[in-house]
Amino acid sequence: MAASSGVRIVDQRTEEERDRPFLPGAGKTWLLPFYDAFTRVGGVRALHERAVELAGIEPGQAVADVGCGTGNLSFAVLAAQPDARVTGLDPDGDALRRAARKARRRGVALTLVQGYADRIPAQDASLDHVVSSLALHHVDDDGRSAFAREALRALRPGGKVTIVDFGGPASNAEDVGHSAHGQGPRWAHAFRHLLRPMRSRAAHGPAEARSHGDGIVALLAAAGLGNSQEVAHADHRFGRVTFVQATRPLS
Repeated sequence: MAASSGVRIVDQRTEEERDRPFLPGAGKTWLLPFYDAFTRVGGVRALHERAVELAGIEPGQAVADVGCGTGNLSFAVLAAQPDARVTGLDPDGDALRRAARKARRRGVALTLVQGYADRIPAQDASLDHVVSSLALHHVDDDGRSAFAREALRALRPGGKVTIVDFGGPASNAEDVGHSAHGQGPRWAHAFRHLLRPMRSRAAHGPAEARSHGDGIVALLAAAGLGNSQEVAHADHRFGRVTFVQATRPLS
């Protein structure tokens, strides 16, 4: 489905994938209308801004945002580097339509692809960056491994993957975007009650457990990406958050 103003949605799912299950960003489909409010109250914007800063995206570079949801990390990329060429990937068509509306309001160019993390919409060695925020814990083991292999395939030599997700070290956290729960207007406190299921799922889900310590670092390294390491971490209200980067080797 094409759209004006440089915004378009492309469905890359196969017929077999039409009924493929996925976990929505807010955990439940009916929570999607509240998702952006959840993330604002939750301070997720600071995590996105930090991820973009760490990625170091330059003018004209090609970026894939895997698990883009309603587009907030993509918009953080474009706010920092308006000349970047950004493609967002997510299985949730309703979330992508929200992202498209937001992109039109902002007047930015954005390609949105409905599909899954195990098939990044890019030709071999065509991307400068693969980024992902708070999405990888939604993906099962096979999908996570396939995502890492896809990042290796799609990145140019020297290209970089930057992942923000739950997990990481258990102490000495860098505090990124954390604010006191007792502050803010009354409506914000109500949204925090709605955020509790998301925090609980993040803290106790098996995928998050796989991300503790060097889980994501090991995932990227096993796929053949080089210099895989945690570059920052944070004690966030949703739980411990890790920032991990790796690069495609030059040869």
